[in-house]
Amino acid sequence: MEWFRFDERVGKPITEFGSDFIMSKVVVTEEKTYVTCMHLQEGGRIGYHPAVVNQLLLVIKGEGTVCGEEQEYVSISEGEAVFWGKGEKHETRTEKGLIAIVIEGDGVTPSLMASQ
Repeated sequence: MEWFRFDERVGKPITEFGSDFIMSKVVVTEEKTYVTCMHLQEGGRIGYHPAVVNQLLLVIKGEGTVCGEEQEYVSISEGEAVFWGKGEKHETRTEKGLIAIVIEGDGVTPSLMASQ
């Protein structure tokens, strides 16, 4: 399991073309990729299972806990992301609810985005 941030503290100010915003890169991919939005209500859970492909979960609202194969749960909240490699078992839980964007695909490799 790899841990990432995508909030404005790790972003880059963009001023070109009269712009005024902060952009945080998330992932670089050259292969087929799926982007989904997952809505977990209070007490919601994405059960413990192996990732079919590389998977990046970005929390955009709420909070919860996640684990990898070691089944040690850690807190995750808005602006934080976690990456699981293909075949890695994992789970996401929330007591209060959360909304997450999930990016899945063999080419999803968020470690590469740190160098760009």
